[in-house]
Amino acid sequence: MDKYLDIIANLLSLNNEYEWLDFKENWFDKDAIGEYISAVANGACLCGKEYGYILWGIKDGSKEVLGTTINFDKDINHEPYKHYLARNLKPSLAFEVIEREYESKRIVLLQVPASKSVQTKYKDTSYFRIGSSKERIDKFPEWELKLNMTLQEGFPTIVNIAAPDYAQDLTFEKLFMYYAAKGIALKADSFERSLKLRNKNGQYNIMAYILSDQNSIPVRVSIFSGKDKTAPLFSVKEFGNTCIMYSMDKILEYGDAINIIQADERNRISERRDVPLFDYEAFHEAILNAFIHNKWLTLNSPQISIFTDRIEIMSHGGLAIDQDENGFYNGASLPVNDVLASIFLQLRISERSGRGVPKIIGRYGKNAIQIEKNRITVTIPFERLGVNEFVVSNKVSNKVSDKINKTQAKMIEMIRDNPNIIISQFSTKLGLSEPAIKKNLKQLKESGHIQRIGSNKTGYWKVIE
Repeated sequence: MDKYLDIIANLLSLNNEYEWLDFKENWFDKDAIGEYISAVANGACLCGKEYGYILWGIKDGSKEVLGTTINFDKDINHEPYKHYLARNLKPSLAFEVIEREYESKRIVLLQVPASKSVQTKYKDTSYFRIGSSKERIDKFPEWELKLNMTLQEGFPTIVNIAAPDYAQDLTFEKLFMYYAAKGIALKADSFERSLKLRNKNGQYNIMAYILSDQNSIPVRVSIFSGKDKTAPLFSVKEFGNTCIMYSMDKILEYGDAINIIQADERNRISERRDVPLFDYEAFHEAILNAFIHNKWLTLNSPQISIFTDRIEIMSHGGLAIDQDENGFYNGASLPVNDVLASIFLQLRISERSGRGVPKIIGRYGKNAIQIEKNRITVTIPFERLGVNEFVVSNKVSNKVSDKINKTQAKMIEMIRDNPNIIISQFSTKLGLSEPAIKKNLKQLKESGHIQRIGSNKTGYWKVIE
């Protein structure tokens, strides 16, 4: 198989152009092309790519294959054009011009190595891409600083980037407990080295921060009472602010709790069929992938949103450095955070068989996963029985009767979160007087939704399922 035809197919499968990728139809400008080569080389460095690409013969936007007549061997100032380009690029750049027939059309692929050590310049000027435009990098000092740091220190990862200054006094008690629960003993004198929790300057890195007891990264599950985010937000549950292993497990437990089993009485002949609200195995894989492949460098966690018809699981950052969309959908396992993925593997939380994405696609189809430049979203649709929809805020989140009011539904959710909750805490969080709280609690007890176990002072609340 021709590897360059594979590269062309993979590039055409991407949803966007990137800092390291540009599509052209039949455009030619002898110096502007050199400037684009500089921009793509620097962009590939910024994005951690080995190569950048410019592809001729493709309609920008639709990516329709049109073919091209561009010729890199044409005479420019008494020398082949590609020699003219090479002579004006500094430092020397071993770009390749590849011609192929694709869909019966002539395609020209320019493969550009990423900048190494120093910026790639064309005629003594350095360029990079912002969106679809090419710009002089010296007009954007913050991007030039970022490029220079990447050239000097390598592509930023959760291992080589230091945690914030306020996060340099960390403890790892919960991480030790998590390992112990898996039957693995961490050694106090070597775990930081073996798990690569410090950067080359000896500072705790982002990896250490997200695995520590002290991280202040919230992991939220937002529940909406409609089909999109314009609907009222019914409740928000927080599971973060601690070692991400614990946060992830809590979300998996929550997903299991809301996965209502429905009795399918349709066309019943003998035994009824039990149908879960959603495929928990697909949900499990989506959550694992979101945590392993999230761009933790931004100190943002995956986001989970529950609507009346689906769950959406969004992780920050796109595909892994050397991953393409075809490989992603086919299960080629290339983790965004390689060291974090190794820890998940060591703890037997995940595997590297690459079965996670194919499991989701096998259950819900390729359209269940949306890949964008800076995020990946997995949609887990609900499978309902019957005609009428039910409201997530009342059924999925709380599993309570439609006869209760919204305040009472929120109170039940608060009891689920904290069975020891007291009257004053209800009052503060709901903005209601204590008499109003007591009235709602009395109605919930009388209707059989909750029960008080023990005395008012030492007892606790229990939700009746």
